[in-house]
Amino acid sequence: MASVVGDRLRVVVKVLGSLVSDEVGQVTRERRRAKRDDRAPAEAEEAAAGADQRRAKAVRHALESLGPFYVKLGQILSTRPDMVPEAVRAELQNLHDQVDVQPFSVFEPVLARDLGPDWKLRFDDIDTLAPLGAASLAQVYRVVLPGGRAAVVKIQRPGIRESVFADMAMMRRASRVLAKVAPRFNEVIDVEAMLGAVFDAMEPELDFTGEARNMDEARAHVRRYRTLSVPRVVHATPRVLVQSLAPGVSVRHLDRGLFTDSERIEIGRDLLRFMYRGYFVDRVFHADPHAGNVFAAPGGPATLIDWGMVGRLDRRTSLQLLPLFMTLAQNDGHGLAQHWAEMGRITAWSDMPAFAADMAAFVPKVSHLSLEDLNFGVSLTTVLQKASRRGIGSPPAVSLLGKSFANLDGSVRCLAPEITLPEVFKGEVPGILRSLTRELFSGAQIARTTMELMLAAVAGPEQMRSVLADLSNRQLALQVHEPRTPAAKGGQRPVRPSVGMFALGALALMAGRRGAR
Repeated sequence: MASVVGDRLRVVVKVLGSLVSDEVGQVTRERRRAKRDDRAPAEAEEAAAGADQRRAKAVRHALESLGPFYVKLGQILSTRPDMVPEAVRAELQNLHDQVDVQPFSVFEPVLARDLGPDWKLRFDDIDTLAPLGAASLAQVYRVVLPGGRAAVVKIQRPGIRESVFADMAMMRRASRVLAKVAPRFNEVIDVEAMLGAVFDAMEPELDFTGEARNMDEARAHVRRYRTLSVPRVVHATPRVLVQSLAPGVSVRHLDRGLFTDSERIEIGRDLLRFMYRGYFVDRVFHADPHAGNVFAAPGGPATLIDWGMVGRLDRRTSLQLLPLFMTLAQNDGHGLAQHWAEMGRITAWSDMPAFAADMAAFVPKVSHLSLEDLNFGVSLTTVLQKASRRGIGSPPAVSLLGKSFANLDGSVRCLAPEITLPEVFKGEVPGILRSLTRELFSGAQIARTTMELMLAAVAGPEQMRSVLADLSNRQLALQVHEPRTPAAKGGQRPVRPSVGMFALGALALMAGRRGAR
């Protein structure tokens, strides 16, 4: 058994090493290969492209052979240009559509185990011939509830939970091996931390009671948007989830001619508004809002389904993300570079002037485009790639954010490609700032600020005595309670409160109140 686990770990390490690409090492290898290659440049380039394609196919086949968990991980990595070479990313896109459909008899024991031997009495009918959907972790079937209401039942693949947890543990071990083999790469991209963020988001997919809680939470948040809805949970167990049926078809197969222009544009705008508020105010967001997870029908609200993978942001990351978006909407490349560096991590070999120049050249090309001409998710991951090449690490949450953005603009593009994302974002900024300002002056936040001031007052005399002692020794050393690693050595940059942002929030709040009066 230990031998089998060891062999599998070696395969996982090899695949992970093939997925990621150390930019410096890759450039060095290309230079050495160019010196050795006597063929014509065009012929050598064609041979290299062929080798890259064979490598990409080998990686995809390896992920498929390792199981459903690695298929899901491959889908996430397909949105990370800073980690995965272009040829491999293109090949990993094929993982989305290659899931084996198993017969219903495989899932029937799961229903009996979670719903009881009389599980059939819970449904008037169940279509067992063909599932509505098949994913790496579950299959979905159409059912009719007692009373005639249409619904769906999502059933987890037998044994998948234990298998995925074992694969998660193995992937963590493989990431530690990779960190030792490629320390420079790991300095920019903390693979273990990135995987941890992904694994945390995947937890509800392994226990449907968690997905049901996500749906209840999302339904409370979506009420403010007239054109959006979230399915209702009928019943949930760890392996079985019964929920209301989403009307219409996925926007991937949508006939836009059946909708009025105002109807589909408003759905697209509301979808963006809902997600923006999730990123910056609620700090919980759908991590996989691709076109297959958004259903719409003429005359009714669009339904956002599949709440198994949900991302959550801490307050600091969310506040750092907001000015980053604002700089993009305002066509400020240098500002975007600065905020990205503050959100991430500066390494000893980083080149901030070059990164700022990269952003100054890149941002004007995309800030004014509509979705018809702009893939916003790809633009975000392009920033991520350029930051990594300049030695600027990014926070682990970016993996899920990149996946969410990439899928979101694809869904909105299916509905209303004429929408301009920065314009929608600019329209939402006042409301977002009002919400953040209310949070800033909430009772809990005031209590926390008061406690911090009290602690500072208690610690102040001691710190002053220390300063005076240092001055008497002709040294000045201001001590802080939480020392940080210098940014130049790869440490996290301290977060500086954005006074301007809170001032704007206060103004927005007053303007909102004046408008209400």
